[in-house]
Amino acid sequence: MEDSFEHPVYSPNVIEFVTVSREFCNWLEGSTEQTPKEFVNTALKILPLLYLKASMLPRSETMLDDFVESFVSEEEYEAVLFQVKSLMGRFDDYLEVFTADMQNSELPLTSTVSENLADIYQDLKDFLMNYRSAVTEIMNDSMVEMTNHFESYWGQRLVNVLRALHQVYYSGENLDAIDDEPEQEPEQRKTDHWFISRRQKDWSDGSKKSGINE
Repeated sequence: MEDSFEHPVYSPNVIEFVTVSREFCNWLEGSTEQTPKEFVNTALKILPLLYLKASMLPRSETMLDDFVESFVSEEEYEAVLFQVKSLMGRFDDYLEVFTADMQNSELPLTSTVSENLADIYQDLKDFLMNYRSAVTEIMNDSMVEMTNHFESYWGQRLVNVLRALHQVYYSGENLDAIDDEPEQEPEQRKTDHWFISRRQKDWSDGSKKSGINE
């Protein structure tokens, strides 16, 4: 195993990304202690910083074969999703305008703040858990995977959520008086939206639609 501290995974840009990612995950995990207004206000500050740090990750090549593990369980994902959904209430849904599906749809497409933030959380948490292994090769491969996911998937989701939250925060609405709709029990919810399931579905759909990339 390589142990040289000259490897890119120990560079300042990666260390800074790890720091911001940890803050992001801790923020979402502790969202039960926030008001809706506090939550949105923090999101408007941390999301641009996260995007900036992700865009500065160094390029690298994988060093191992399929050694990047997934750590976030479906239950953990759902816990983050339901808490954000509860905080956002009727402002959770927003009009989606920057997806490949939009090109093939005659009707407006909607997305949710809660699902997109939970997707980003899952990717970042898995990265952090692999990075803390302190094995250079695993750290490297998790960084490579993170960079690819940022460029092809959650980077766009992040800026879409940021746009939606900006509109909500500066709309003059009283965010701390959100009327929440009744929530379904977790066991009644389908897991089609779960990040890994969606990735598999997107991959399958992509093989049928040439030229369409998410």
